[in-house]
Amino acid sequence: MKYNTQRPLLVISEYGRNIQQMVEEACEIEDRDTRNLAAKTIINLMATVSPAGKEEEDFYHKLWDHLHIMAHFELDVDSPYPAPDPEALRFKPGKPAYPRRKMRFAHYGNIIESFIRFASALENGPEKDRYAELIANMMKKAYLNHNRDSVNDEMIKDQLRDLSKGALEFKDSHRLSSTNDILHKQKQQVGHQQNTSFSHGKSNKKNKFKKKNKGKF
Repeated sequence: MKYNTQRPLLVISEYGRNIQQMVEEACEIEDRDTRNLAAKTIINLMATVSPAGKEEEDFYHKLWDHLHIMAHFELDVDSPYPAPDPEALRFKPGKPAYPRRKMRFAHYGNIIESFIRFASALENGPEKDRYAELIANMMKKAYLNHNRDSVNDEMIKDQLRDLSKGALEFKDSHRLSSTNDILHKQKQQVGHQQNTSFSHGKSNKKNKFKKKNKGKF
């Protein structure tokens, strides 16, 4: 079983782990157009988990700022606003109001289901098709992250169609990430977090030893 304490810390915990993972994946996308689409998708998701601030004049400006922060200022996209200055930043996020509704598949979470509702409302076309492919990959990763070691790709496609009430279809030209690649990346993330925690622990112990024995050697 994977515990949250074994996973990388969230930059802005209020947005949840799924959005944080999407930000990290967006940073790895090589094609700029696809990367821009991913960024806009993430912004729309962030807006769904923080609806209370939509009345604010600078609501979307704040969301883009938060996106840059979660990406450690490494996400190169065509943002409608300038990225915040990391040095001058003193960020204290408010807590978004999470929607409360019964989910059919709890392991996908509110974020993915909100994403499906958003994409389902789009007009048929290339943009909607790209969203369908992106959502299906999110669903597969979320499924494997929910204490599972394998997943049937056809089941993911069927559940995408089911949850969207037929509005989203996974086409033959679409691609799902391989199960092995997803599990390998998850293990790497856990290992990195454990190594970081171990290194910090050793450093703290070493500093305490030096302070305690200062002047004795």
